[in-house]
Amino acid sequence: MTSFCRRIITLGLVIGSVLASAAKPMPAAERPNVLFIAVDDLNDWIGVLGGHPQAKTPNIDALAARGVNFTRAYCASPVCNPSRTALMTGLRSSSSGVYGNDVQRIGTPCKDVVPLNSHFKANGYYVAAAGKIYHGESDQWGEWDHYEPGRGGELPPGKGENEGVGGIRFAPVDGVDEEMHDYHTVEYCIEQLNKPHDKPFFLACGLLKPHMAWNVPRNYYDLFPLDSIELPKVLEGDLDDVPPGGKKMANSSGDHTTMLSSGRWKEAVRGYLAAGAFCDAMIGKLMAGFDKSPHRANTIIVFWGDHGWHLGEKQHWRKFALWEEATRAPLFYVVPGLTKPNSTCARTVDFMSIYPTLCELCELTTPSHVEAVSVKKLLADPQAAWDRPALTTHGFQNHAVRSERWRYIRYADGGDELYDEQADPLEWKNLAGDPQYAAIMKELSAWFPKENVPQGPTSGKKANAAKKKQKNAS
Repeated sequence: MTSFCRRIITLGLVIGSVLASAAKPMPAAERPNVLFIAVDDLNDWIGVLGGHPQAKTPNIDALAARGVNFTRAYCASPVCNPSRTALMTGLRSSSSGVYGNDVQRIGTPCKDVVPLNSHFKANGYYVAAAGKIYHGESDQWGEWDHYEPGRGGELPPGKGENEGVGGIRFAPVDGVDEEMHDYHTVEYCIEQLNKPHDKPFFLACGLLKPHMAWNVPRNYYDLFPLDSIELPKVLEGDLDDVPPGGKKMANSSGDHTTMLSSGRWKEAVRGYLAAGAFCDAMIGKLMAGFDKSPHRANTIIVFWGDHGWHLGEKQHWRKFALWEEATRAPLFYVVPGLTKPNSTCARTVDFMSIYPTLCELCELTTPSHVEAVSVKKLLADPQAAWDRPALTTHGFQNHAVRSERWRYIRYADGGDELYDEQADPLEWKNLAGDPQYAAIMKELSAWFPKENVPQGPTSGKKANAAKKKQKNAS
């Protein structure tokens, strides 16, 4: 054998060895930790998303600046249980039948899949949580090594304070942060961050505020003088070109009419801003603890709000709708060695991507049932090509597709809405009836689910009646 041939063979063996080494899965002990931060009812009223000009969220903004801020991130469903179930199980509502807060997950296809926390536990992670990760603290679906019971609760509003208008509840609290539920959730997570761990950890921190009631310590209300509050922009007659399905979701004769009659709209906006500022303080406390943690250098952070929230936009309050305000929410990633500080990604993603992304980042196999793809390529290059829109579902056969330019909504009764988000970011002009946009609607509708399973079993009579109606319609 010539020396040249020997060199070629040797080179081939070296290359083969390198490739084999690269293909080896990362040992469990070397995998990164995950700090998984979920915030209830946090919409885009934070500084880095610009949802309201008076929002004061310096700590949340600073967290976003550590990595990649997705400016067009959308929930899988604008309701707590469906949103969190979809994110955590990898099954969209259209595949699971979890459309409402009272759906019993055990009676749906969710019972046959491995949720995110269980998947990490099965792959050698220590999995712990505090606060609201699924629909509530009593809802601890899947497997956990430890789930911290709640300490403290919501304090009542201050003496003599009115608690709100109708179902929209807000008032300052005569108390301090240490008495609030979220404070203790953060304390537990800081304790976990400072403990020695012989395994990588998946630590879930679920903050309740700004979920109603917006009862937070008075000093947060003081940040927003009532006479200076700016109201959301609302168009008179905005719902005139909205089909019946959208008008029903808006329910403008309910919360919005009541709020207008009360004359307390500014107070409600102030309450949400105050609750958001309290949430921001809890994030500041958490990140200060994280920065002192021995695990900081090897911990991935993902921060998300479970859905958006309307405060009068399109004459609607709460979530429970398929427009921008109900579906857009924060999503940030900080990944050591991958993300760059102060990065912004304007690609459209939905929260279904969180499960596969964390799997890829931690070198875990993504279960085959997961109905989404990883956004790791966008974490490495936020400007990378991306052709997937975001998909949101609210109820049986009601869907919205959001691309970078368009939002297309189709309701179960066939009614639809199309908005040009570049020309009309407040979604005031429904273009769906204009034939010149037919091709755009056809293209976007290809992303709607091909199957819509009936709603799963529920705990309420009203919801059971809705399920029966769905079966008759399908």
